[in-house]
Amino acid sequence: MVFVLMIGFLLVPPVAWGTSTGHSAFPTPRGYVNDYANILSDQWTNQIRFICQDVENRVGVEMIVVTVPTIKPFSHARAYASQLYTNWRIGSAQQERGIVLLMALKEQQAVVVLGRSLLSVISPSLLDEITSQILIPMFRTGDYGQHLYQVSVRLAEASGLLAGTKGQKRAHSKAGFWMNLSVVMAMVFVLWRFLRPEQRHPFQRWRRGEFWGTGQGGFGGNLGGFGGGMSGDGLG
Repeated sequence: MVFVLMIGFLLVPPVAWGTSTGHSAFPTPRGYVNDYANILSDQWTNQIRFICQDVENRVGVEMIVVTVPTIKPFSHARAYASQLYTNWRIGSAQQERGIVLLMALKEQQAVVVLGRSLLSVISPSLLDEITSQILIPMFRTGDYGQHLYQVSVRLAEASGLLAGTKGQKRAHSKAGFWMNLSVVMAMVFVLWRFLRPEQRHPFQRWRRGEFWGTGQGGFGGNLGGFGGGMSGDGLG
């Protein structure tokens, strides 16, 4: 289930808007940034793509930015964007962690489509603020690249609040992996250190006479030599 916001409209379910002519009405997806209206420079395309890739890597939210020359044969941009969201299967198998930011050049309309999981962090008030502060001025100035980039940043920042559900799991998983690896390495070292034949506890070797025989034998030999010397002096 997805939800849509368009300039001048509230957040509402996408039901029976406009006319759909099937999959042929939609272009082939190109990635995070789909500039079919040819209004974005390479610089802004790269910067928007970086934001989209970053938010997906951090919290698993798939954000797609789309510009189209027209929404025809749809009668409303919100219908086009909603159908596009479903047709491109954005967000996941359940389509709950996706965002589509659509801008229609001819109709001068901008739409934000949200997956259900995003409703808790991207509020209608935030979308109203984005609309009034960024999207409406975008159509006045014609500076599409900068404004779409700013919207992408705002949506990505809000989506980052989902890190509490996914980001922490990743962090805990990584921490647990390294902790377990450290324990295993420590155990291997202990076994290697104390189970080598030459490193076994010396008590067993004392019982076998290894230390006693070797040490005393050598010392006894020295005494014997010294004794021999003394005996020689005595005889003389």
